[in-house]
Amino acid sequence: MADGASDTETAILDAALAEVLAHGIRRTTASDIARRCGIARQTLYRYWPDAQAVFAALITRELLAALPVDDGESADLGGLVEVLVETADRVRRLALVDRLRDTDPELFARYILSRLGTSQRAIHAETARRLSAAQRRGLVRAGDPAQQAAMVLLITQSAVQSAPLVAEWLPAEAWRAELAHALRGYLGPGGEVSR
Repeated sequence: MADGASDTETAILDAALAEVLAHGIRRTTASDIARRCGIARQTLYRYWPDAQAVFAALITRELLAALPVDDGESADLGGLVEVLVETADRVRRLALVDRLRDTDPELFARYILSRLGTSQRAIHAETARRLSAAQRRGLVRAGDPAQQAAMVLLITQSAVQSAPLVAEWLPAEAWRAELAHALRGYLGPGGEVSR
């Protein structure tokens, strides 16, 4: 398989996704996942030590699937911002994100307030790579691309997590447009800050 996962791992994660969408994380057990997948629970344990590890792998898989697949060479700042906004919007629209927001808000709080996950680290690294390439072409203001990527992660993560809260003021298209304005203003070459 292209992502390195075996057919069994993929089937287990697909079954976990179906269970979480149906019942939420707290109400899904390793037995539920194995039953939906049509395997013995012991088979699941050959790949992950427990249900929590399956959930972590599932969330990572789903979030990383939202990352763009192109090489990261945007023609202009608008193209770079569009990639960032499109990625954030794909995450915002993930059924898994909606379900976890509804059934397991403490999981969101953990990843927003106290812990960086594998997917956040991968998204940060990809964003830093794209920003560095854009800086070399003069599309993004000077600065440490890793620090800029961290702020982009904070801005987009907040926008994704809180989107339902402000939906009456920012329906989907307005949400995308305002996020694009925020990122363009932050990253644009004219946004230099004197120290």
